[in-house]
Amino acid sequence: MALARLHGGPLDGQVLPLDDATQDSLILPYSETQVVYERAGSPEHTGEGDGPTSSDFHFVEAEDDINPDVDGRDE
Repeated sequence: MALARLHGGPLDGQVLPLDDATQDSLILPYSETQVVYERAGSPEHTGEGDGPTSSDFHFVEAEDDINPDVDGRDE
């Protein structure tokens, strides 16, 4: 099992499982658009017995503008 730690963007701080520990980018759904994160650095914890392999992914872009207040209610 491998984990992706997300940094920046709307999913900052999230930890997600990776199907493929070697993938270099993630395209994830967010609200009505998609966001893109790319791997930064080398995977950590790659040895046996030191926990799941994890990689940092940093926010690159959103497919559309991200507006958390679409209906104008300003909550």
